[in-house]
Amino acid sequence: MGKYVLGVMKGDGIGPEIVTETVKVLHAVEAAIDGLEFDCKELPIGLDAYETMGSTLPEQTINALKKCDAGILGPLTTHSYEKDNPHTVNASGALRRKFDLYANIRPARNFPGVKTRYDGIDLVVVRENTEGMYADRNLYYGNGEIMPDPDTVLSFRVVTRKGSERISKIGLELANARKKKYASLVHKMNVLDKGCGLFVNSAKKVANHYPEVKIDDYHIDAFALHLVQRPEDFDVIITTNMFGDILSDLTAGLVGGLGLAPGLNLGDDFMIAQATHGSAPTIAGQSIANPTAEILSAKMMLEWLGIRHQDEKAAQAANLIEEAVEQVLLQGIKTPDLGGNASTSEYGDALVHYIKEKAVSVQGSSLK
Repeated sequence: MGKYVLGVMKGDGIGPEIVTETVKVLHAVEAAIDGLEFDCKELPIGLDAYETMGSTLPEQTINALKKCDAGILGPLTTHSYEKDNPHTVNASGALRRKFDLYANIRPARNFPGVKTRYDGIDLVVVRENTEGMYADRNLYYGNGEIMPDPDTVLSFRVVTRKGSERISKIGLELANARKKKYASLVHKMNVLDKGCGLFVNSAKKVANHYPEVKIDDYHIDAFALHLVQRPEDFDVIITTNMFGDILSDLTAGLVGGLGLAPGLNLGDDFMIAQATHGSAPTIAGQSIANPTAEILSAKMMLEWLGIRHQDEKAAQAANLIEEAVEQVLLQGIKTPDLGGNASTSEYGDALVHYIKEKAVSVQGSSLK
């Protein structure tokens, strides 16, 4: 408790820039809170790993992660990987399967100082992470897309009772801990009656153990409409893999964009912090990328480490990071995607400065 080994994987594109700022912020809260210690081990992944080690996900990285308490992963430029090359795997999907990180938790909320069309949004997309239609996750061996002839593609989707029940349990526990105690199941059971039917029925069975949580369910198309009409009404959204992937981008757009959209890949024994957005290779190296989503992903990691290890230090660090983000944005220090002119590192420096000042100003607490 208090000391954590973190595997740091910088990724592609803007990944090295935003992960560097994330580690900088982690070390700032480490210095601010007595008894908290991070051992950050940089691990190879992505295109740089392929160039130097012959694989986008070296076995060395997997073995090192097994000795870590959690991981931090930057975005990956998977669309440029060689699809038929076994050494250029989608490392993100492979890690989710390898460590059984079955829950992808993606919150979206309004931040002070960030102008949006909506107010009062505070919701979480809880997305199943290891099944569904994605071809790197839906079959044990091989690819879940097949071509019976050159002009036809058949794509498989996998939905299991186990997968549906455990993602529902995570979502309902989260809903039960929040103020609204409200969960929405999102599906397409009117057409995909077997797969979505299994998901919904499994979720409702689990919901019987959470009588204080209000449950409703929506078809995915109708729910997308409701989200843009009245997003402030929703709380926890529980859904399958691809639906959750799409909806989490939508919810990010409601609160200011993907630069504010954190994520956590969570399993029973391990977790990897990873922002919702991609690697944005067209702006890589220009020092204009917004690191907020990656930093808040690390904040979520600390929250869950605090819960699982009953560690108030980790929870305190998470709260301090979120407070720093709120206050820095409120001061008008923003990257260009939010209408500001701060560079990636200048924004990170502002967060570190706030954390240091907070540590000095707080008296009689566990902050130094």
